[in-house]
Amino acid sequence: MTTAVDDDLWSAIGDPNRRRMLDLLLDGGAASATALSDQLPVSRQAVAKHLAVLDRVGLVRSSPEGRERRYRVDQAQLERAVAQLNAVGATWDARLRRIKQIAEAIQRQQDG
Repeated sequence: MTTAVDDDLWSAIGDPNRRRMLDLLLDGGAASATALSDQLPVSRQAVAKHLAVLDRVGLVRSSPEGRERRYRVDQAQLERAVAQLNAVGATWDARLRRIKQIAEAIQRQQDG
């Protein structure tokens, strides 16, 4: 089974601040940008921009609560990201096995 890699998704996950936000949301459930900024070394405005990126790729969903929005991880999209990562890992494992086979064949020729 081949799983296409979503570059926008992985670009969003690639930022350490966004990964930390995902960790916080996974650990604590839904949170506002203000609550997240209290736990991160960035401003509330920066958190809001990062959340917008995560929302655009579907990793978080928001809902209004009072004057703020609460964000939570979209489990289906996170599972999709994990499936992509597993597929990439399997592809590289196969490539590395093939490289090892070639190197061993070359070594046998040189020894023989």
